[in-house]
Amino acid sequence: MTQIKVAIIYHSGLGHTAYQAKAVRDGAQSVECSEATLIFAGDAMDRRAELHASDAMIFGCPTYMGSASAGFKEFMDATSRIWLAQGWRNKVAGAFTNSGNQSGDKLSTLYQLMTFAMQHGMVWAGLDLPGGNNSTRGGTEDLNRLGSWVGAMAQSNTDQGIDGIEESDLRTAYRLGARVAQVAVALNSANTLDHKRSLPF
Repeated sequence: MTQIKVAIIYHSGLGHTAYQAKAVRDGAQSVECSEATLIFAGDAMDRRAELHASDAMIFGCPTYMGSASAGFKEFMDATSRIWLAQGWRNKVAGAFTNSGNQSGDKLSTLYQLMTFAMQHGMVWAGLDLPGGNNSTRGGTEDLNRLGSWVGAMAQSNTDQGIDGIEESDLRTAYRLGARVAQVAVALNSANTLDHKRSLPF
């Protein structure tokens, strides 16, 4: 089976989202034939060759004021020439985000990242988990406790460091990484989508 490469491009202001990104990477690397690499958003355009060589990309950033952080948005805007050439067409994509509030309007950030991927012609892989913590039998230890299917959400207490992230949110991030890598492996094995050439239609 061919080795697939997963690039996790992330921005983090206080370290919480970087910690979440590591869980995503570990999940991607848990999949056989998958190699995952963390790339800080501020360095991503200097590593364009790695991004081009990847089979999948997972985008991650904190949610600030209901939107992607400025550091990640700067990376997004810098990809306009790649977008123009559709250089990432047919690569698999996924996303994750983190905020201090349980909602924090994180969904708007995930939609923003999904739209970014769609404009690049990428193939979106969401989170394949039922919602957690939504019944009397549930709790904060449930996977997908914040109930998102577009991507992985995490909540960090604002008065704590990385120890303020719920363990279940990190396990959910791990699952997202594995999910994106599994989709990339499946598409690569089926040879139905090859991002190195255009589709015949």
